[in-house]
Amino acid sequence: MARALSFLACLLILAPAGARADEARTARDFAALRGNPVAQMIFLRAMPKGGDLHNHLAGAVYAESMIGWAARDGICVAPAVLKLSLPPCNAAAGDPPLSEAIDKGALHHDLVDALSMRDFQPSAGRSGHDQFFATFAGFPPLGPGRDADEIAEVADRAGAEHVAYLELMWSPGMDEARALVAEGDTAADLDALSKRLAPGVSAIAGRVGAYAAATDARVRDILKCGTTAARPGCGVTIRYLAQVIRTTSPARVFAQEQLGYALVESGTPFVGVNLVAPEDDPITLRDYHAQMLGLAWLSAHHPAVPLSLHAGELTLGLVPPEDLRFHIREAVRIAGARRIGHGVDVAFEDDAPGLLRDMAARKVMVEINLTSNDLILGVSGADHPFQTYRDAGVPVALSTDDEGVSRIDLTHEFARAVRTYGLGYLDLKTLARNSLEYGFLAGQSLWTRTAPFEAASVCAGTLGGPHPPPACQALLDRSEKAALQWRLEGDFGRFEALH
Repeated sequence: MARALSFLACLLILAPAGARADEARTARDFAALRGNPVAQMIFLRAMPKGGDLHNHLAGAVYAESMIGWAARDGICVAPAVLKLSLPPCNAAAGDPPLSEAIDKGALHHDLVDALSMRDFQPSAGRSGHDQFFATFAGFPPLGPGRDADEIAEVADRAGAEHVAYLELMWSPGMDEARALVAEGDTAADLDALSKRLAPGVSAIAGRVGAYAAATDARVRDILKCGTTAARPGCGVTIRYLAQVIRTTSPARVFAQEQLGYALVESGTPFVGVNLVAPEDDPITLRDYHAQMLGLAWLSAHHPAVPLSLHAGELTLGLVPPEDLRFHIREAVRIAGARRIGHGVDVAFEDDAPGLLRDMAARKVMVEINLTSNDLILGVSGADHPFQTYRDAGVPVALSTDDEGVSRIDLTHEFARAVRTYGLGYLDLKTLARNSLEYGFLAGQSLWTRTAPFEAASVCAGTLGGPHPPPACQALLDRSEKAALQWRLEGDFGRFEALH
């Protein structure tokens, strides 16, 4: 309580009187909704939320959309096993076109359940973890042309719930990068391996950059941006994290990592790198240290490329205790991650208090995925380290992880955090501001400090207003990050003025 009052006192000093009054009134209005989850949801859906920094593109699409695209694209289905495959289809052999079979019986319902966590109930032979990761293997084999449809869906959902920024994890070119490495190649000499990979990686990066640009243009067409019929998604700034599949050999993981760094440095919409796939996979557990060393080598040669790493998406019982002792630490201290995704097992890390102090000092932000951690790991409520990170001064932000698979959106995660941890309106503003402050969008921050948030002197005054001072406007013009942060403050001001 003392910390919250101190934070409010700083805001009262820094903010103009009208803004202070609006914010205080809004905070009181939200506090009055405690115990009324429906009213809270209405409030939170309209509230500006900043960004979603931990969002896998493939897992963010709802199953209904994938099924519809697959039917239109001529994909086949084996109803008996709920398997989707490329044509040619053979109805006589029990593999008809999905478009012909989808309206028969309960196939559509069964496919949605198979491709998501809807209606899932754990059983002796199948956990939430098993179902969650199995959905990805069942996704229909959609062509690359559907990437734009997927991005447009995710962006439009974000815009409708007042999310301003998305960092989507996406893997174009990673299959090609893995193919640059022969089966028996090793990562024992990273200097030699990197030099050998460089020409092929450069060529792939060029193709991926062109594809990403064309895809973004197609997304804008789908959303009708620039027209009177523009969709909410047009107001969302979208960037990508190069998504490295980590469940393969160290040399092939390194080839993907090198492609990710090349994409960030070559001026594409990719702004960072992440490693994905189950952290408890036997290959990941075996090679985790080698993967961190590969990232450390690349970061030493390309220090401007930021990393957000899945680390600590584990819990006792899922893996032996020994595998819980070092993943977050190595991601931070060896690989140099600026953000950590999940971080659920922090209590099991060697010298957890020291690690938390280190993360707070380095301002390593944790991407908190409450629903995902509950569904996959069975960790929720007081057992989740969300409050532990906050109490230690480690910055956190809420994110969705795989909103389509989990059947959620970012508003749902804000509501869950409110119900579970009793957060107030000022807490929610901090989470939203953190999401932009620690996002990898280019440029100088609007903020000179974050505990509490204090704007650069050239922008002090009415944050987010329509007419920033000339020196502030110059900052906004040269910094994508500061401009989006300024916009968020304006959104907050307009939202609070309605209360």
